[in-house]
Amino acid sequence: MQQLLSSLESTRRLVSERLRSAVSEAERRLAHVGPEAQDLTRESEDLLRGGKRLRAAFALAGWSACGGPEPSSSESPAIAAGASLELFQAAALVHDDVMDGSLTRRGWPSAHRHHAALHSDRGWLGSADRFGEASAILLGDLLLVMSFREMSWATARVEDVAAQRAQDVYDLMTAEVTLGQYLDMVAQAVPWADDPAQDRDRAERVVRSKSARYSVEHPIVLGAALAGADDDTLAALSRFGLPIGEAFQLRDDLLGTFGEPSVTGKPAGDDLREGKRTLLVAHALDHATPQDRAVLTADLGRTDLDDAGIDRLRGILVSTGAVEHVEALIEERTATGFAALAEAGLSERATFELRTLARLAVERTA
Repeated sequence: MQQLLSSLESTRRLVSERLRSAVSEAERRLAHVGPEAQDLTRESEDLLRGGKRLRAAFALAGWSACGGPEPSSSESPAIAAGASLELFQAAALVHDDVMDGSLTRRGWPSAHRHHAALHSDRGWLGSADRFGEASAILLGDLLLVMSFREMSWATARVEDVAAQRAQDVYDLMTAEVTLGQYLDMVAQAVPWADDPAQDRDRAERVVRSKSARYSVEHPIVLGAALAGADDDTLAALSRFGLPIGEAFQLRDDLLGTFGEPSVTGKPAGDDLREGKRTLLVAHALDHATPQDRAVLTADLGRTDLDDAGIDRLRGILVSTGAVEHVEALIEERTATGFAALAEAGLSERATFELRTLARLAVERTA
């Protein structure tokens, strides 16, 4: 276990080093645009300082499980791929915060609020809010460009077949998350269905496409593909990664509703104010009394909801058995993933590392 923790810390350090280099290179190559552009490149650097680097860790685990050498520097293709995933996640978070109207991220003002404040502080003309949102969209786009560049660097340094497999995974991931984000927006906009099964189905598809696959499954498979894994091995790792990714997102849903702000970096009950149509909420609606269902449908998505209102919604989620149900789902999906891992034919060490990393992701408190 100690060896694994040391390896994770090494991965975190090397990926962070690679990310700093990526931002520095972008600043150097784009310096001719002018000093104004530094607002975005500096914000990129600030955004990339935090985070658990879980996606990079899963990519490195997939790489190592399939024979990739232990990275000794940030010049490893696996480290570059991990940096690409972290850049992609940062872009997704920036865009997500704009769409959700989130005020904070990791305890700091979200990117669109940060740039709105810059506009106001400098006494510029026009709407500070519109400027902030537009700046955040462009910041996310810049992070995507850097992500693409890192992935291209990684695939250029492995065999052609491995490069193509890895690129296919990356292309699918980026498109799927984009459509998953749209599906999440649709889920929050459409009226509640008369048949609760429809809401559950849509919530499950959001879990799978927006987060589960790109958080765990795709990073593992991407790392394995770069290491030269064949199609059968990649399929076996997918069967492990998808249910673990679903458990990961279900844990995230619980933390978004019940997490401690000082730990999560987000206001208490933020997902409820944003109106997230999670499996947690779908189950509660399916099992609520008519009175509680009326409260849920009226208050979910109210940005002005005070702490008492949040506590009222939390109480309904508990009393309907929704929290207990989601905890059971997390256990079930984790068990399914571990069963698939046991049948994947990996080495004892690789199996242990992937299993332990999955536990860290699913049982986290932030």
